[in-house]
Amino acid sequence: MSASLLSQFRVLVAPGLHNSGKEHWQSRWQRLYSSFERVEQDDWERPDLLRWSARLDQVRRADRRPTLIVAHSFGSLATAHSVAADPSGVAGVLLVAPADPDKFGVAALLPQGPLPCPSIMIGSRDDPWMTAERAALWAARWGSDFIDGGALGHINAESGLGDWLDGQRQLQLLAQRARQAGNVVQFA
Repeated sequence: MSASLLSQFRVLVAPGLHNSGKEHWQSRWQRLYSSFERVEQDDWERPDLLRWSARLDQVRRADRRPTLIVAHSFGSLATAHSVAADPSGVAGVLLVAPADPDKFGVAALLPQGPLPCPSIMIGSRDDPWMTAERAALWAARWGSDFIDGGALGHINAESGLGDWLDGQRQLQLLAQRARQAGNVVQFA
């Protein structure tokens, strides 16, 4: 992945339920790219859409650079909620293996139309947290490019992806699209 292209952006990592452990691709990416910042939640064991989204908002506002968000599972839902409410500073989002909003009773709180920035969603054919068909439906609703990642489970540490080069390529494509779009809304 081109570190020089990514250096044009602040990159936030938004994990899901239980945070992302040491061998999760998000954690591995943070070791590969030391400038990536993790959005820490107060309680990783209780996903709360409004609180998690508010924490992401707080972290986003701490830095005015154009931001890419790399989200996983419930972190993808918090990201969609946050960005739809206020897109300021967000250049693009990579939503990986989002959790099914119906499993958490939060579908009505999520955006029902396109997200206000470039977005890519990667789903898995055998994800226990959301079927590929449902992920494709949410991707279409949010105007996200949908990538069928194949049979990768929940696209987490148990998937054995290591540094997950395919995911890094998608982040690179997102960064290129964000740079080309040049429509990053700055904070007021």
